[in-house]
Amino acid sequence: MANTQFGGTESVESYRSKIVTILKKNGRAPLSDRELATKCRTNRGGAANFRKAVDALCQKGIICERRRGYVLSAVMGYFPATIVRLSRTFGFARPEEEGAQDIFIPGKFLQGAMTKDRVLIGNIPSRSGKPEGEVLAILEEADNRLTGIIVSENGRLMFRADTMSKTPLQIQRKDSVPYQEGEKVMAQVVYRGQRHAEHKVKIVLSFGEATRASVCAESIVAIHGVEPAFPEEVVQEAEALASAPIPEAKYAKRLDLRDTPIFTIDSTHSKDLDDAVSLERTETGYRLGVHIADVSYYVQPKTALDNEALKRGTSIYYANRVIPMLPECLSNGACSLNPGEDRLAFSALLDLDENGEIVKYDFRKTIIRSAVKGVYSEVNEILDGSASPEVLARYAAVRHMIPLMDTLCDIRLRERKRRGSPELETAEGKLILNEDNVCIDVQARTRGKSECIIEEMMLLANEAAAKMAHDKHLPFVYRVHDKPSPEKIENLERILLQLGVEVPKFTNIQPSHLAQILDGTRDTDLYPILNVMVLRSMTKATYSAEPIGHFSLALQDYAHFTSPIRRYPDLAIHRILSSYCETPDAAAIQKRFEAFVEQAAAQSSEAEIRAVTIERNCDDCYKAEYMQQHLGEVYDGIVAGVTDFGFYVALPNTVEGLVHVASLPESDWINDDSIAFREEQGDVCYRLGDSVRVQCTKVDVNSGNVDFALVEEGCESA
Repeated sequence: MANTQFGGTESVESYRSKIVTILKKNGRAPLSDRELATKCRTNRGGAANFRKAVDALCQKGIICERRRGYVLSAVMGYFPATIVRLSRTFGFARPEEEGAQDIFIPGKFLQGAMTKDRVLIGNIPSRSGKPEGEVLAILEEADNRLTGIIVSENGRLMFRADTMSKTPLQIQRKDSVPYQEGEKVMAQVVYRGQRHAEHKVKIVLSFGEATRASVCAESIVAIHGVEPAFPEEVVQEAEALASAPIPEAKYAKRLDLRDTPIFTIDSTHSKDLDDAVSLERTETGYRLGVHIADVSYYVQPKTALDNEALKRGTSIYYANRVIPMLPECLSNGACSLNPGEDRLAFSALLDLDENGEIVKYDFRKTIIRSAVKGVYSEVNEILDGSASPEVLARYAAVRHMIPLMDTLCDIRLRERKRRGSPELETAEGKLILNEDNVCIDVQARTRGKSECIIEEMMLLANEAAAKMAHDKHLPFVYRVHDKPSPEKIENLERILLQLGVEVPKFTNIQPSHLAQILDGTRDTDLYPILNVMVLRSMTKATYSAEPIGHFSLALQDYAHFTSPIRRYPDLAIHRILSSYCETPDAAAIQKRFEAFVEQAAAQSSEAEIRAVTIERNCDDCYKAEYMQQHLGEVYDGIVAGVTDFGFYVALPNTVEGLVHVASLPESDWINDDSIAFREEQGDVCYRLGDSVRVQCTKVDVNSGNVDFALVEEGCESA
């Protein structure tokens, strides 16, 4: 590097180092641009590099320009973060520091920042006790697209975003696609102002009428970057694989189980059948076979098909739609374990003792032929003795296994309880659509014994796969569920004390502690509250290359092995276990797959969050579409959630709606620890689990929001 005192020019890197050192010494006192340049001894020849250094440090968030000059961000307590969520009046930013809590940002402090923008955050006084902040600078602008509705304002068509701003935005007509009032559209931000309301957009896509749930669902899928159609290259590759005959040499290397009674059990409309089962009694317990579609035979590493599957991460299911991870010629065809057809499988062959515990496991590449496509409802009928002669005849080849499966399931449920795994209850809705894809009914989804049987058998296979990887020291994609955070346990303990419930010794939180809370109150009025509180205390299950265990299942070793047609982590570990079964060299497999499992775990976790968000938001739109047909009707429900602005009521069919504080009698209402909404000075209180009668007063299909109003006895509207 040339020395400036001899007329040379300092490098950008040298200026960056000097600027950081100077600002650090100056503490919280800002330095103007001129003062900073002087202290850096910047001459005319070095001015350009000085400016580049300042700009680079500002862009990275290392320094920040305030009204009177530059300061070092760390000295001021400023930190970089990413905007992760926006509503009309606030947003949330996620700090880059690992494990840091999301920061609430009031709308007036967002400075026009948008989702996925990288920003610099400063803390501000909190009104809630939780971290609050303001956007000081936008470090990197994301390429933002928004969904919303075309509305008319003073005779002019404007864009009202689903999130971000209460104020409709101006539309730049140049390059915009045709649009009409009331249509659901996607817009691209083409100009940014200092506030969200100042942004300008162009319309890039129109989906159709915003009052249709199917239209809104299409926009939800699109805004999350999911493309339902596969690239042509991927389709061609999949079709070639699906139509190619399997060489006899491949059959010869596999264990032939085509004469073994094996069958699938799924819902009536399932087409991607990726798991089948077999079971027999032995002298010491049971011999369980869990036979999984051998997707890894078809989807080879680093192919176009594999890259697309990794990108998608999982199949997405909502209403009557499926966006598959693999093209249908594989997911519903060559890979699906259809009855009466020879299929390649990867089988977990497990020896269990009388208590249903795994005493021996063996993973083999197999050929199977499913005897029947079992249906949950029909197997339940066989179990309760109500099955018709036609159903019994169809299951003739495998019917002898069903009572045995029932017995093993009971044993496994007792074992799960012994381990201390908490039994948490979650409500799922089933959407009924007509031929026009309009939701005409919503029903609570019920689980019978056959669903429980399959779940327990899949759990055994998943546990065995993870156990093998752990025992053989293989790189792996584990399904993990960490312990609740100390903060969440402290909050749970405080609520238990407030409710008068005995508090377990939470010094070292165990699954059995949460099971104890639930079991002790299961038949009381407190159970609905505690079920919600325990659910909220849990961390989110995810994928990891590290076997940290699964807290809620109370298992040390766990992975997802049983659904490779619809989940990439399952396909990933099939690939690893297949390699080990073929050549049991753990060191070579470690070298080959170490980087792959890190990538697969990280991307699969992100894909799962995206899929869950899409499915939940789409279902909300369909439920709102159903309730649109029942405006004014009265329902009985229970209080299911409490916020600062009211409380949510869940109907027996799983539809939820908000009773807004504005619809309640005028009073000072407060949110009491998120377990009750009550008058601050009065006696009226609405607590989680309380039964209430409500009337459906307002529905917005576009947002999926339903509004309820409380109904007093004898005061229902006609």
